[in-house]
Amino acid sequence: MKHRAPVLALLAAAAAAQAQPAYELLLKGGHVIDPKNGISARMDVAVAKGRIARVAPSIDARQAARTVDVSGLYVTPGLIDMHVHVYAGTGLKGVYTGDLSVYPDGFSFRSGVTTMVDAGTAGWRNFPDFRQRVIERARTRVLAFLNIVGGGMGITSEDDPADMDAGAAVRMARQHRDLIVGIKVAHYSKEGWPDVDNALKAANELKLPIMVDFGWTNENRNLKILMEEKLRPGDIYTHCYSGHRDELLDGKTNPAMWNGRRRGILFDVGHGGGSFYWNIAVPMTREGFWPDSISTDLHTGSMNAGMKDMTNVMSKILNLGATLEDVIRMSTWAPARQIGRTDLGHLSEGAEADITVLSLQKGKFGFIDAAGARLAGDRMLVAELTIKGGQVMWDRLGWAATDWEKFPYRKRERPR
Repeated sequence: MKHRAPVLALLAAAAAAQAQPAYELLLKGGHVIDPKNGISARMDVAVAKGRIARVAPSIDARQAARTVDVSGLYVTPGLIDMHVHVYAGTGLKGVYTGDLSVYPDGFSFRSGVTTMVDAGTAGWRNFPDFRQRVIERARTRVLAFLNIVGGGMGITSEDDPADMDAGAAVRMARQHRDLIVGIKVAHYSKEGWPDVDNALKAANELKLPIMVDFGWTNENRNLKILMEEKLRPGDIYTHCYSGHRDELLDGKTNPAMWNGRRRGILFDVGHGGGSFYWNIAVPMTREGFWPDSISTDLHTGSMNAGMKDMTNVMSKILNLGATLEDVIRMSTWAPARQIGRTDLGHLSEGAEADITVLSLQKGKFGFIDAAGARLAGDRMLVAELTIKGGQVMWDRLGWAATDWEKFPYRKRERPR
């Protein structure tokens, strides 16, 4: 008899464990698009302990503590916006390292974004402040390209070669290797190539890509030299539909852009407040020059203008004629690979459960470019549900919520 109690306890524990649902969350009936795994089909997605537990054509709802019916919606990996400016809160006026940046959580989840990549707002001198002021306080996953200019975008001039210290950038990147995914160069407007050359020097030592916002061009500093002599395979050219650097020549895509693509250079949208125009994007995409990645260039000058948010930019590429599968790839798995974070951007079993649920609305819509010009479209993507690490962060219409009549409200104390 004395051995019976432990046996009974073990049996009771086993029965209790068996009664516990295998999954905390089950997304049921949606159309899964997971480019890494080649999935575009109706699938259920189960989440356990903050990770993707299973993706299958049918998963029994009785195995889940909470089931969300996402029939008629698209289930994708969490969106990755790889060009934003989120170094806010410094108090500096009129610069990206201050008032032109926005805090990430106010703009990420509501547009389906679970990962943001700051595009060089901070440099090797002020990155620690950016980390503690913004990155470590955000619920959004924030990664970063480190500006080759020590002061980043604001404290010092981006035209000053003396502040482009490759050695200092390497040391800072190594101290924060968990967050820094590349080197950024931007806005240089003088002669020569000190910006690109110093960025490449640092990136070569770190074995990381550079992202280039090319600044101004002239006879000795142009796309042909950048694409055919400077950039390496895997480096990223952002603002690919800006037209400011002759991306379009005589109504045709600049041959240097095609040559860069053949060499393995990657092209990012980086919409922003002044870097996406229909008279550039339409002829280029008609020729077949599509972006490798979709991004917003989020800042205070773009969020209330033509750019708006990530799903709006994705909708623009969709209405230009890209397939929905390609648009999702450009917003998930493609940027994950570009920044060397292949743990992100997919729904593989065991991956962190970053999931976006989108509706594809059909009707009459208008999409505005950086000049204020309108392109009519008939499809628009809307973020319905955003999940990061298995937790619901955005729920537009209460897809994952409990009806109020069944909700276990807590008893409230009377205010004193």
